[in-house]
Amino acid sequence: MTNRAFEILNRLFQWNETRVHELNYLFWECTTRCNLHCIHCGSDCTASGGEPDMPAEDFLRAFDTIPREERGQRFTVVMTGGEPLLRPDLPEIGRQLISRGVGWSIVSNGYFYDEAMHRRLMGGGLGALTISLDGIGDEHDWMRGREGCYQRTIKAIAIAAKEQRINFDVVTCVNQRNLQQLQEIHDILAGLGVRQWRLFTIIPIGRACDHAELHLSDAQLVELMEFIKEKREYATQVLKHSGSQTIMNVTFSCEGYLGPYERKVRQNPFFCHAGINIASVLIDGTICACPNIDRKVFGQGNIYKDNLWEVWQHGFAQFRDRSWTLRGKCGECEVAKKCHGGGMHNWHGDCKESISCHYMKLVKGKQAGC
Repeated sequence: MTNRAFEILNRLFQWNETRVHELNYLFWECTTRCNLHCIHCGSDCTASGGEPDMPAEDFLRAFDTIPREERGQRFTVVMTGGEPLLRPDLPEIGRQLISRGVGWSIVSNGYFYDEAMHRRLMGGGLGALTISLDGIGDEHDWMRGREGCYQRTIKAIAIAAKEQRINFDVVTCVNQRNLQQLQEIHDILAGLGVRQWRLFTIIPIGRACDHAELHLSDAQLVELMEFIKEKREYATQVLKHSGSQTIMNVTFSCEGYLGPYERKVRQNPFFCHAGINIASVLIDGTICACPNIDRKVFGQGNIYKDNLWEVWQHGFAQFRDRSWTLRGKCGECEVAKKCHGGGMHNWHGDCKESISCHYMKLVKGKQAGC
């Protein structure tokens, strides 16, 4: 298929997804308590949390406004935080969700994920799990703000990687300090049997505003893209010649448009699904999309006074019509119709400009001879 034909089909796909806006991914920020103090935390979570944990019955009451016929086979509730494993009631909540015909998953730092926790969660029907690994040894501990974190995370990954009943992936926040460790991290994860590794970068929100070393330079972003491209090309060759399905899939996250790297570092081209297929119920009941999106600017209501399903059906206008992003530098950009302002998490505060632009960083990095 030619690039032109691919772009036309992709544009039609995005138009239809937006028109239908089928909800199939619902984040629940079930706690803002956290046992770690990650320097890149967009939510600025603490040990005590800024809000009390949301009672499970409050979330389930909101969830039950979604008609059963609208809960497709792909519908997943993602429990996030904070650190969800600080809540002792997750297995029971999971069973409640399964009785309602949907799957559930957890995003965790892995610190508490041992064999006993694994059995408890599997008993509750856990269907998917994401664990973060942000470096080797001290680099991971530095990022996570707690000594000894790395070894516990590695043990958690080893447990989860052996489980065939769940969809498991590892995510890594790539920064200036761990960029040169990526090959070693790759080899460790592959050795543990991990099949999905997702890499992402960070934008300056929350605590990440105070740490310049978290943010890749233009040249370093190109280096990251080349690393992922190389791994994906190698995996394609292995699959072509040996048919092996066991090689690890390395991919870049969905955070922004990447120009010529689009089809080289991702399975699918960039499309921000926030407000299109993804919603969230945040700790105070705010209805929004991905939890890292500016909830003060883009909040769509609150479950304690609004019907979640009605908000999904009739709200989220800023997410489904992105023409408002054609301002500032985005208004002058040659790829604006492909990018639509990048990920919604790139727009904060007065929204006069996108906080970060992967496309321009890559263009500048390439022009510099990277």
